[in-house]
Amino acid sequence: MNDLYSKYKSLRTGAVADYIPELAKVNPDLFSICIVTVNGDVVQVGDFEHLFTIQSISKVFVHGLALEDHGRDYVLKRVGVEPTGDAFNSIILDEQSKRPYNPMVNAGAIATTGLIKGKGATERLNRLLEMFQRYVGKDVFVDISVFTSERSTGHRNRAMAYLMLNFGMIDGQIDESLDLYFQQCAVMVNCRDLAVMAAALANKGVNPLTKEQAVDSQYVKDILSVMYTCGMYNFAGEWAYKVGLPAKSGVSGGIIAVVPGQMGIAVFSPLLDARGNSIRGVKVCEELSQQFGLHLFDCLRLMCTP
Repeated sequence: MNDLYSKYKSLRTGAVADYIPELAKVNPDLFSICIVTVNGDVVQVGDFEHLFTIQSISKVFVHGLALEDHGRDYVLKRVGVEPTGDAFNSIILDEQSKRPYNPMVNAGAIATTGLIKGKGATERLNRLLEMFQRYVGKDVFVDISVFTSERSTGHRNRAMAYLMLNFGMIDGQIDESLDLYFQQCAVMVNCRDLAVMAAALANKGVNPLTKEQAVDSQYVKDILSVMYTCGMYNFAGEWAYKVGLPAKSGVSGGIIAVVPGQMGIAVFSPLLDARGNSIRGVKVCEELSQQFGLHLFDCLRLMCTP
């Protein structure tokens, strides 16, 4: 892994996410890789202790909490599971069902966040933070400056919310749900935290370090299925072809990938491509998959070999 880090440390193509003012201030040279196995082994290199906001990677875990709150049938009535070739922030719904296409694009994530149970904004936020704490294994907090920055510039997200309200895919408390969505995206993590979270999904929902059940095991396959088909936005098909792992990216520069039954992988580098994915992160995951035969269908081939 040190070789991979050295190989891509000098790669400086791409740009940081400047449409969120606070993210535009990040050091573009930050770079870290971390792997956590289902047995709790940790391998890490680079700036793995540097804190950053989780951004869209949060959508994976909030989707899991919504499934626990309501069950898959009800969630599916509000949010689809179909991939889309459109950008993650497109203001578009399925023409027939009027649902957002999936929980990984912004519209679907806002609708999913709107499903989180709780008596008022504070209880709902506390439930989200408690959920993240189960995955990470320690207390987490919201970066107020990033939350405020996203809240003040999130006009497209607000437009999506009102469009979904018009079609009955989100309840009337628009501002509360949007604030909760902006807060979940502003939760602070580091690369090691992300790898632990991914490893929990690889480990049937159990945090491999604390042994705590982070999410009901019956919903892990739902979460991983949507990650595999939709987690990398309009790069999801090429990612499935080249890397072949359930994954999710965020515009702060994080990427998680899950090798079921084996490990969680996390990469952090804030230089993004045109689709909003970390350039170094994609390169590292491609090489790890190819070098170690981690593609899901490589694993299937090995299982079927006499």
